[in-house]
Amino acid sequence: MKIYMDGKFVNKEDAKVSVYDHGLLYGDGVFEGIRAYEGVVFKLKEHVDRLYESAASLDIKIDISREEMSKVVIETLKVNELNDAYIRLVVTRGVGDLGLDPRKCSKPTIFCIAEPMNPLLGDQGIKTIVSGIRRLPVDVLNPAVKSLNYLNSILAKIQANAAGVHEAFLLDKNGYVAEGTGDNVFVVKKGVIRTPPVSTSVLRGITRDTAIELAKEAGYTILEENLTIHDLYTADELFITGTAAELIHVVEIDGRIINNGEAGEITKDLLSRFIEIRGKIGDKIE
Repeated sequence: MKIYMDGKFVNKEDAKVSVYDHGLLYGDGVFEGIRAYEGVVFKLKEHVDRLYESAASLDIKIDISREEMSKVVIETLKVNELNDAYIRLVVTRGVGDLGLDPRKCSKPTIFCIAEPMNPLLGDQGIKTIVSGIRRLPVDVLNPAVKSLNYLNSILAKIQANAAGVHEAFLLDKNGYVAEGTGDNVFVVKKGVIRTPPVSTSVLRGITRDTAIELAKEAGYTILEENLTIHDLYTADELFITGTAAELIHVVEIDGRIINNGEAGEITKDLLSRFIEIRGKIGDKIE
């Protein structure tokens, strides 16, 4: 396995960052999780654009162009001879001192990892809980910034692990449903699909937007509006989306069984449509 590290490829065991890198010391950096399907990097432009937007929000000045960054992803796949893979693209603030001051970091650290990975949570449906951990509000740390600080999600994941389930859903500070630890949430009720708006402490997921596009193309009514725990408990269908998780149905939440523990018809239809297009939209590995 070869890892891209600041302009060159190194063996996995030699891929290291400095203990003075602010990405390690303070979670000061940004990343993207990306997938390649059948020799196509799914929506690579959208992922790279979001990476640069996150970096701009944190005032991290990436010293290569978006086109060059896209080539980094493609070359990482080619070097490792991968046509289907999960890709982790990371930009940290870079090496500095033990203080917080980002001005002490002269240059960002850039690395890219690609390896085969099945859907993170499998494909047989997942059990979930509603976490007691609240999603960070936009006036604290905007979830639109896909930063290296994932402690908020990790604390919720610890609760999911303790409960013996796959995933935990976090609420925002007002008690509305935000998202999972690393995925977006969709509810289906009486044929209508609903998902929290991005203003509700929600990351605008690339797979989330794809699911919305596919639902509209299929003629479904889809609404972006606030959801409550009650909406989750009483859903006809419940599913999540994310680059790592892809699109998977929820079979249980807080002990309540959803749709008799089976994927609903709308969920299955959207998954089928996603599988059909995912290897056709993006940049080819050439």
